[in-house]
Amino acid sequence: MSKPEKLPAHAIIIAGGRGTRFWPRSRTRTPKQLLNIVGAKTMLVQTVERLRPAFPASRVWVVTNTEQAAAVRKQLPGIAASRVLAEPVGRNTAAAIGLAAVHLAQQSNDALMTVLPADHYIAQPEHYRKIVAAALQVASTPGQLVVLGIPPAHPETGFGYIERAREAEASGGFPVFAVERFTEKPALAVAQEYVASGRYYWNAGMFFWRVSTFIERLKKYLPATHGALMRLGDAIGTRRYAATLKRIYPKLENISVDYAIMERATQPGEPPSVFVLPAEVGWSDIGSWAAVHELQAKTPSENVSAGPHFVLDATGNMFWSPRKFVAAIGVKDLIVVETPDALLICPRDRAQDVGKIVKWIEQNKKNWLL
Repeated sequence: MSKPEKLPAHAIIIAGGRGTRFWPRSRTRTPKQLLNIVGAKTMLVQTVERLRPAFPASRVWVVTNTEQAAAVRKQLPGIAASRVLAEPVGRNTAAAIGLAAVHLAQQSNDALMTVLPADHYIAQPEHYRKIVAAALQVASTPGQLVVLGIPPAHPETGFGYIERAREAEASGGFPVFAVERFTEKPALAVAQEYVASGRYYWNAGMFFWRVSTFIERLKKYLPATHGALMRLGDAIGTRRYAATLKRIYPKLENISVDYAIMERATQPGEPPSVFVLPAEVGWSDIGSWAAVHELQAKTPSENVSAGPHFVLDATGNMFWSPRKFVAAIGVKDLIVVETPDALLICPRDRAQDVGKIVKWIEQNKKNWLL
């Protein structure tokens, strides 16, 4: 790798999701990332804290939505209100990252961007920070896009995968591989082949690049979105900004950065410019209540509870009822989540279906439960 240019590095935290699989705790104004799903602090606060001291508050940005912006600012009082960017409507990650990029472009000639989800768990933050520093070193080369790859623990069908090339270079003592291709959620047999090959990683949605690199790729692959965001950039710092954002943003293409840029950058005929760093850091996307049990229980049969409880011949359950005493007899592998207005009961192996409850609530216009 060539000697990197020294640029300021900013963290862009994407925090606009709804967390429907964590209903009934996760609601429109208080979604998963704003809750203490694992640990005493919220997922958003944990995400910001694990970046310190590499990213001081002056170089942390959060992209969220108008419903959640006030709660985000309240949870992160050390971050300037102007660095909490509120989308008027959700337009997926390509637009959200673009919004942050045009703000950064207005602030400085160029900078490095570290793009991270707000709601993931990382057990080894110190090791993680070292890998982030190595990724930024690679990303400092103009035109290069970098992603962290999680070594797969099992043949997961719910994640996208990254296939690496065979040859490796190094950055900061960590191996760096060119990316052959990105693949979406595979069938089980395919996922088993991926894991057995040793050449595939889970895509955890953690990206690194220069602001200029991202804007150039946006212009190449999403020219309409690029043009609209450039017009928005011209309005930053003026009285026109709020009205321009409200007018332009709903018209942006609704597409993830994975589809819009990362996959297209690895198509045949494109020069090698996408790199992956393996990141074995104790990562979990905490995608469901079952994943919470998996993180907190020492064994699959252990019961986990957020409050006082007693069990008799009950194993593998997870109870969230911090204010009420829970007594369970003869039940196995259940998720029980209690809030003042709702009670969720489901088998642990059906935890991914909790989002379907939210769809039913929406369809039946029971909005007080959202």
